[in-house]
Amino acid sequence: MIEPTVTMPPKRVRRPPARRSVRPPREAVRFPVLAVVFVCAACGLVYELELVALASYLIGDSVTQASVVLSVMVFAMGVGSLLAKRLRCRAAVGFGLVEAGLALIGGCSAMVLYAAFAWLGESRYVLVAFSLAIGVLIGAEIPLLMSLIQGAGRASSRASFRGSSRASSPAEAPAGDGPSGRPGRQATLGEQDDAAGTVADLFAADYVGALVGGLAFPFLLLPWLGQLTGALVTGAVNAVAGGGLVLWVFRRDLTDRSRALLVAVNLCVLTVLATATVLVDDFEQAARRAVYGERVRVAVHTDLQEVVLTGGREEPPDLFLDGRLRVSGRDEYRYHEALVHPAMNGAHARVLIVGGGDGMAAREALRYDGVGSVTVVELDPGVVRLARTDPALATLNAQAFRDPRVHVVYADAFNWLRGSADRLQERYDVVISDLPDPGITPSTKLYSEEFYGLVARVLTESGRFAVHAGSVTGRPRTYWTVDATLRAAGFATRPYSACGRTPGFAAGPDRTSGAERGPEDWGFLLAVRGDRPPALRLAPDAPRLRSLDAGTLESAARRAERTRGAEPPPSTLVHPRYGA
Repeated sequence: MIEPTVTMPPKRVRRPPARRSVRPPREAVRFPVLAVVFVCAACGLVYELELVALASYLIGDSVTQASVVLSVMVFAMGVGSLLAKRLRCRAAVGFGLVEAGLALIGGCSAMVLYAAFAWLGESRYVLVAFSLAIGVLIGAEIPLLMSLIQGAGRASSRASFRGSSRASSPAEAPAGDGPSGRPGRQATLGEQDDAAGTVADLFAADYVGALVGGLAFPFLLLPWLGQLTGALVTGAVNAVAGGGLVLWVFRRDLTDRSRALLVAVNLCVLTVLATATVLVDDFEQAARRAVYGERVRVAVHTDLQEVVLTGGREEPPDLFLDGRLRVSGRDEYRYHEALVHPAMNGAHARVLIVGGGDGMAAREALRYDGVGSVTVVELDPGVVRLARTDPALATLNAQAFRDPRVHVVYADAFNWLRGSADRLQERYDVVISDLPDPGITPSTKLYSEEFYGLVARVLTESGRFAVHAGSVTGRPRTYWTVDATLRAAGFATRPYSACGRTPGFAAGPDRTSGAERGPEDWGFLLAVRGDRPPALRLAPDAPRLRSLDAGTLESAARRAERTRGAEPPPSTLVHPRYGA
């Protein structure tokens, strides 16, 4: 018996619905990556500016220090980019460790640099070491991020291919695809275009972040937090941003061991930075005592510089500006008498003092009965405020700022003279330049031919101009450059010097620790308009002086002349010659 064959209707096989295109992983991570690049670039530039600012403060000569830091860091960034190639296979954990290291080294750089100067007396090598380390780590950031984004892009391509292969048969593959469904030439070009766009986005975020960091450093971090705390807070922000990106956005690229390592490292870094932030005030006080000694009475940071006053209330104080001895209570009279009194030989009804915020030059000028007005042009109001209010300093300057004949102008002397020369109805009989050493970069323009030309416009025909020009014996080339610059501006000059300077701290361009000796003399130039050098003698109505008389001035002139060598070129704004 033949059984009938029953033909069953074919089962309908349901195909899974075609997967709709989802947002690819590369697009999902693009915004957080760009945000972290922005933050890390801002932090990196803050580290760079922090090193430049602190090196200029501790070592001196800001042009040289900025050149060293910038050139070393740019070189190190190239080295870091090359070294990052070794970490591409483990880009996620590599980027996390790089950011943790950058946060620790950059955040602590200012404190270590200050400690090296305070206790070791030398910070140049430490500066170069930090510039190298920070530059290498910054240079590794972008290559590692590119590897992470490219990895996300490859994951996106694989996901898209799997979805399309389920939805379509090989016959339905779009033109240009290979037989196995792999993207052909058209997809490759698209990936190249997307990679180029990613690079552009990364560098755009990097440059904008650098702009924000560069502006935040002088206008926010320095005024609000100071150099040390500002660097530590920047390091903490860097650690949180870099660690957060890897541990959250790229967490699937990490093994359990790598994730635990990054968490532990970042916690340690944040703990170190937080502890240092808590202890920064104690550290700064200890470092300051190591530099200035145990008798620091006043230490303030003005908008322009650090002002430190040492000594007891019953003894003459020492005044330091940015670590350079500006006034020594034991021998400042030698400096100020030599600076002021030779210029007072003649009419002296109207006196202009450029600098001199400590009040000592004004004190000497006010000793003449014929003085009707003294105008002090000082850039830093904090120095004048201290000279007015500190009992020891006010006693030393004989309460000069309380004299009604004294008028203080808070301004940059160059800009003030340039704006005032044409408006002044009367000219000055005496101009006294009581400024820091010309080798200090911020002072260079006030020792330029252009500045001396402005001074000539406000002097009377018989007016005299006295200039502090640095040490004659310690920096003769700098001293004679000032002389050449004055003569190029139309002045005839008479060089002289004063001895008896207290050694131990430099008033020149280089800071020194207490173990080193600074120059032991001051150099001055007395100048008048024209081609006949002025007579170097005291005025008939000069008060009794402790360090000057006719014989002293003659020997001071001979002592300075003995150091004269080949005439150097004058210094101008576009071609400064000091520090050579």
